[in-house]
Amino acid sequence: MYRPAYALLVGVAATMGVLAVTAALVLDRPLVDPEGFLGPSWLRLPLLVFGAFLLDLLPRTLYASKMKPALMPDIVRERIRTHWDRERIVLVVLGLVCFYITYVCYRNLKSFLPFIMGEDKYDRELHLVDRALMFGHEPATILHTIFGTGISAHFLSTIYLWFLPLVPLALAAWLVWSRNITFGYWFATSQCLAWSLGTASYYALPTLGPGFQYSYLYVDLPATGSSALMESLFYGRKGVIRDGAEGAVQSVAGFASLHVAITLLVALMVQYTLRNRVLHIIFWANFAITVVATLYFGWHYIADDLAGVVIALFAFWLGGLASGQKFDRRGLASHPTSTTSQVPVDVE
Repeated sequence: MYRPAYALLVGVAATMGVLAVTAALVLDRPLVDPEGFLGPSWLRLPLLVFGAFLLDLLPRTLYASKMKPALMPDIVRERIRTHWDRERIVLVVLGLVCFYITYVCYRNLKSFLPFIMGEDKYDRELHLVDRALMFGHEPATILHTIFGTGISAHFLSTIYLWFLPLVPLALAAWLVWSRNITFGYWFATSQCLAWSLGTASYYALPTLGPGFQYSYLYVDLPATGSSALMESLFYGRKGVIRDGAEGAVQSVAGFASLHVAITLLVALMVQYTLRNRVLHIIFWANFAITVVATLYFGWHYIADDLAGVVIALFAFWLGGLASGQKFDRRGLASHPTSTTSQVPVDVE
């Protein structure tokens, strides 16, 4: 039933794995499991899924049993029987493993970028494009004038950094709670595609980003979590390239913006697979604010963000086809063409 999604998920993860291992061997550099919130990827992703499993069972059990311990075991067994069946478990394990491999290889291939491509960068060209699009003005200067450099900077920084937990949380949510199994495959496949395409874009057009290359444009901004992260990445890059730091990754690459790609991908998934209008508004607003933040803080050029949009749309479309979605109304809606044993095909 899910053979195309299986093939695409495993194929993307395997390709990323082969590329990362080959690059590591050629460069004689180790593969690193990058840290994140809750620790390394191999730990935080299973922890998130286990946490989602508990979150699925505990509130439901406590509410349905009315806090009567004698009723709880039967309620738990019934939920596991009806929701945590073989199809769900395969989705969770396959999606988790493939995303883990893809993401870790993405981080390593991104770290290898300066060793493979050298120090030639295209920041000047993309900076000139920015100025041409803004009629001779700097996008960052325009945004600083419009939004100011006070409390708005802290707000934009918070939304920008929300991306870090959003990625694993959203993945866990669609793997565990997607009302149709195909939606879980759609999201996991699209995620892996987006990260792999982002990796390819780094090598196609290497850049550092305006915040690193033209830092004088951002000296008036206050200290925020975003500026602290940029400083950390600057020294992390220096440590890997100049100082030969072991067990670390350099994470500076501008084109394309995966913040834009992934937040758009999540917004599209919410729009197409959830029926809650409030959530639609929240995640579209999150995408729009993230786009502004990438330019405001100098993480990306305008071309980076546009490329991120293209990556998201392509990954979303191809992931949808692989998972059996049928796009309606000229692509503005969709419905699944395959089903699970419990959830029938739903055409609205």
